[in-house]
Amino acid sequence: MKSINTILDSVYEEMVEIRRHLHMYPELSFQEVETPRFIAAFHRTLGHDVRESVGGRGVVATLKGGKPGKTVALRADFDALPIQEQNDVDYKSKVAGVMHACGHDGHTATLLGVAKALNAIKEDVEGTIVFIHQHAEEMQPGGAINMIEDGCLEGVDVIFGTHLWATAPLGEILYKEGPLTAAADRFEMKIMGRGGHGAQPHLTRDSIVIASQIVVNLQHIVSRRVDPLHEAVVSIGSFEAGNAFNVIADTVQLKGTVRTFNKEIQKLIEEEIEQIVKGLCIAHKAEYSLNYVHGYPATVNHKAETEQLAKSAATVKEVSVVRETVAQMGGEDFSYYLEQIPGTFFFTGAQCSDRTETYPHHHPKFDFDEKAMLIAAKTLTQVTLDYLKVQNQMVVVQETR
Repeated sequence: MKSINTILDSVYEEMVEIRRHLHMYPELSFQEVETPRFIAAFHRTLGHDVRESVGGRGVVATLKGGKPGKTVALRADFDALPIQEQNDVDYKSKVAGVMHACGHDGHTATLLGVAKALNAIKEDVEGTIVFIHQHAEEMQPGGAINMIEDGCLEGVDVIFGTHLWATAPLGEILYKEGPLTAAADRFEMKIMGRGGHGAQPHLTRDSIVIASQIVVNLQHIVSRRVDPLHEAVVSIGSFEAGNAFNVIADTVQLKGTVRTFNKEIQKLIEEEIEQIVKGLCIAHKAEYSLNYVHGYPATVNHKAETEQLAKSAATVKEVSVVRETVAQMGGEDFSYYLEQIPGTFFFTGAQCSDRTETYPHHHPKFDFDEKAMLIAAKTLTQVTLDYLKVQNQMVVVQETR
């Protein structure tokens, strides 16, 4: 019988074809139609039980192994971003203004490759494997929470997932116990003063000046109100007034984001933003509206599952380095799964070795080394089979006592 790694090697070219097909026809968050159809059809050809429209546009496929055991879930996201691609490649996006600029096409191709390989040895699989293909990771409220509410984790004991990480060298597996990605909140505010002529500022309540003071004072939250031993970010991403050069704006709109790992710090920052905005508007006799939206919670990996992942990854031939990484301030709605069941989320190095410059995720020239899909597939498969084997051995030991 062929080994699982040999099977994955033979599936690799198909994974590349799938990835490039998905890359050419990307779909935005909550607008995915053809991608989930493609995924569901692929699983049906393998004979898996398939549920479509899970939590909206998600797909869940189930492989029942030939032997009893626990249930492992593997998750991949499949939505794209509103970005015009600037890469000059054969598989360039054919959809204007839409691009897979975060590797979700690779995540999907990887998981489909894993599904096909595990299906080939399903009689030897000691348990059940659930393939969670998630829509809308890039846009809050995200697809994970809706898929969970629709039962995608029912009966699942553990979950694993990976992100192809284009800024880390090919061959590296990056793991971390505890917080890996931050809670990603956003806020919008409107500062309402009184506009007027630029030559007569004394007759106005200058919303641009007030808003500018707010931006500066918000920077004091992290530097002076948050314990230096706790990570936090407060950033303004949008400042809009939109008047002529000689007109003092009546209204300014600000948009920004807050990133934290600690819920108490998250609450502190939310309160501080309110106090700063309120205080400055009172001082300048202006009015304001503020909308603070809690986004994805922090992704917090579980200890035992993270240790298993690191151990399993070290046995994959193509993995050259298994190392603990630092937490990232980016957000990831895999966090919702980990709030429900044990599991871990890790990064698979995918840096392009043939490029003189590495472009980050969400960049118009983003790309990754497709060999990383094979490494990710082998690592996910290995940790799945190792986990099932260990759990079954534990059951045998308990039964013999």
